[in-house]
Amino acid sequence: AAVRSTREGTVKQGRETLPVIIGTPLKGETINGETFDGKAETAIFPGDLPEKVDAVFDSSGSSPDSAEPAIRFVRFRPPKLERTAEGVTLSLPHIRLDRALQFLIGDHLA
Repeated sequence: AAVRSTREGTVKQGRETLPVIIGTPLKGETINGETFDGKAETAIFPGDLPEKVDAVFDSSGSSPDSAEPAIRFVRFRPPKLERTAEGVTLSLPHIRLDRALQFLIGDHLA
């Protein structure tokens, strides 16, 4: 859960600079009718809504006694491991969950 699968970026559209999320959707994920192969990277504006809003809701994940369906999000794959010029494999980028845990429960463990 702590592996960072996306990164922030910006895209110019006309005179505006918009914030986007850049990542590689898992194979079979669909965004606005485009199905991804698990290799192509894409940039998504976080405020965009799909053309068919019902596509966000997936009733298969909801419990039978629940009145509302589960919300479906695009899943991204972790980035490929990079190597340095010396051939050393770098670690996966992460969200520093260790710092969050230290902040939340660090004093209780000391």
